Order: sequence, then C-alpha cells, then structure tokens
Amino acid sequence: MKKAVVFGATGLIGSYLLKELLNSTDYEVVTVVVRRKLTIHHPKLKLLIGDYHSLPSLKEDIKADEVYITLGTTKNKTPDQRVYYEIDHDYPVLAAKIAKERGATAVFLVTAVGANPSSGVFYLRTKGEVERDLIAQGFDHTHIFRPSMLMGNRDENRPLEKFFMAIWWFIGPLLIGKGLEKYRGIAGERVANAMIKAAQNQNEKVKIYHWREMQDLLK
Repeated sequence: MKKAVVFGATGLIGSYLLKELLNSTDYEVVTVVVRRKLTIHHPKLKLLIGDYHSLPSLKEDIKADEVYITLGTTKNKTPDQRVYYEIDHDYPVLAAKIAKERGATAVFLVTAVGANPSSGVFYLRTKGEVERDLIAQGFDHTHIFRPSMLMGNRDENRPLEKFFMAIWWFIGPLLIGKGLEKYRGIAGERVANAMIKAAQNQNEKVKIYHWREMQDLLK
C-alpha cells in the first residue's frame, strides 16, 4: 500500500481528490497540508497545519510515495502578483521538492489549458513555469493535468465564474476535434478521479493530460 501527500485539499479538485484517496484500498496513509483543521476524520488521514512559509518545518512529518498538488488562487482573491506567484508557483515547487526528498517518486499537478512559460499572459506563464520547474526536479513520473473551465460548486461565492460555467455547458458540445476539445469544461470531481486513475498505471516519465486524455482515463 502507498502513502500520498496532498497540497490544496480544500479546493474544488482537492476536496474530491482527498475523499477518493481515503476511500482507495491502494493507500494506507494520506497526509494533507492545510492552513486550518478539516472537518473530515478518517483513520488514514494525517493532518499537518502549515503553508508555504512554514512548510520546511513540516518536512520530517511528510513521508509519501506520491505527491498531489492542486494549489491555486485567483486574481480577485490575490491581486498582488508577487503573492499570486508565490501560491501558484513557489509553493507547488517547494512542496514537490520536499516530498521528493522524503521519498516521493511521482507527482500529480493541476495547472490549466494553455500553460506556457513563454506566454505573455501572467496566469498562463505562471502555470507554464510551475510545470517546467516540477519536470526539472526529475521525478520518476510527472503527471500534469490541464483542465479548461472547471465545473462544480465551490464553497466560496464566485458569481462571474458561475456565469461562464453556464455558458460552457452550452458551448462544450461545439468544441470538436483535437484543437478545440481541450477547451471543454470538466467537473472538478472528474479531474480528481483522472488523477487517481493515472496513479494506477504509471509508465511515462512525463505525461500531460487535457480533456480528451482525462476522459480516456475514466472510460
């Protein structure tokens, strides 16, 4: 049985991911690093309270075969680009580094469709840079998931996101072909399930999953 560590377990994808990992017979311990206590109680769950700045002090308590990273913020929530970059880039890179030093051989990262370190768009450039810097760490297996519009209910109120989500339900079926279908919306729960499925069959050194690849995993 494996050990997993999750960063971002309270988000849309992360909350589903945590539930699936705890219910899976493949895992004996699931460690989560969060800023505050969770309401979930489970015999497999190991809870660590911390953030980017305190993470190094938690290193000895992190022991995992796999590290799952679903961290992320928004421009409205974090308008300061320096802090935004710290959450979306620096924290995932540090989390992966520490997990690797503590035995992790595989990393599963959620970024976004269009991620590119050369992009002129700050959001896409940040996502591209975190992908690049995690790949450079040299895990045995690096899995990168690039969803487009994430569908599902969040705990926090995001009216603009709900508006675009409603539009995506209608335009999704029109996005046909390899060049367009990667922009289809996908439920956060399905992304989480795809990550679990990917962990069951790890052959490639680096694998990137768009909408089609995630759908294929879930067949």
